[in-house]
Amino acid sequence: METELKRTWSEIDLDCLLYNYHALRERIGENVRFLGVVKADAYGHGAVQVAQTLQEAGADYLAVSSLDEARELRNHGVTMPILILGHTPPEQVGELIRLGITQAVSAEAKAEAYSAEALRRGGTLKIHIKVDTGMSRLGFLCDGEHFEGGVARIAHSCALPGLDAEGIFTHFAVSDEPGEENEAYTRRQFALFCRVIDALAAKGCTFALRHCANSGAVAYYPDTWLDMVRPGILLYGLTEMAEELGLKSVMSLKTSVSTIKTYEPGVTISYGRLFTTQRRTRVGVLPIGYADGFFRTFSNRFRVMTEDGPAPILGRICMDMCMIDLTECPHVGVGSTIEIFGRHNSVNAMARMADTIPYELVCAVSKRVPRLYCRDGKVVGRKLWIEE
Repeated sequence: METELKRTWSEIDLDCLLYNYHALRERIGENVRFLGVVKADAYGHGAVQVAQTLQEAGADYLAVSSLDEARELRNHGVTMPILILGHTPPEQVGELIRLGITQAVSAEAKAEAYSAEALRRGGTLKIHIKVDTGMSRLGFLCDGEHFEGGVARIAHSCALPGLDAEGIFTHFAVSDEPGEENEAYTRRQFALFCRVIDALAAKGCTFALRHCANSGAVAYYPDTWLDMVRPGILLYGLTEMAEELGLKSVMSLKTSVSTIKTYEPGVTISYGRLFTTQRRTRVGVLPIGYADGFFRTFSNRFRVMTEDGPAPILGRICMDMCMIDLTECPHVGVGSTIEIFGRHNSVNAMARMADTIPYELVCAVSKRVPRLYCRDGKVVGRKLWIEE
């Protein structure tokens, strides 16, 4: 571990995760269930560790993207309900039933294929119906001229043998974005979702769980919470929404200074010679680069955080390292810890600089970067994909 810490690592503060969970749980109230989204390895934070923490805290459901992600959780002792949001091939229905996994169903043909395989396996597959209300991705089409046919196809799917239709859900496209047009679109999506639910109820088709509130809706649209909410990015304390709600960032990306050299004026640094020293410059080399998830787009314009304050990146970020200006940071030496993003260097501001979203930055932290899990200021676990 000591050798790894001398390079680059990510700290996952489980106390911050629990703080966010309890803050969101208090926000939604005791009558609304809580589904924690842990797909994409919990947005780079580590799905197993996050899921175990949420299970211990009393969350009601988890969501992943694929069977492989669900299987990983089951193999590590996560027993709570898990919903697969993405596609699972029908031939894997037996595995879904064996593991007790809930599958999203987004089309009549999929429902029929799942039903046939469930009957062949002699079991029952729990499903949640996905309705496309305007995301234009997955889900039964029910808008406009598709309404009657879409409702009929959902009702038929729910009645198929071998399937247990526990839930129905949709996904908002712009609930996290400000502006009257975005609010109107979100309201339109929610109204259509409610119309579909009412039309299905008239046909005798009801659901124990109706859910549509993603992070944006949890923050801004309390009337959409229904039976269950699905916070993802809010759970990890990221985006301006999280800041508004007083949530805490869970992940920090850190590295250390491996080398320090002093250059005279007129020296060019790194590939492409984009930076030239204008004064006698104390340059630190950091063992982190774009292969670790520190994007090349931050070259020559981003500032990392040191114990003496911010230090600018000099020249291009390389695959495995980058250089920073330590001239104004006299207390920083070889071995000093540097924060790329975290408590003192907001990943939200970093995302704005890159014209992207913080989701992409935390998901991009690569598999060779160890994740260290902390409770009460102490490391209580770690995840390292590269075999020791």
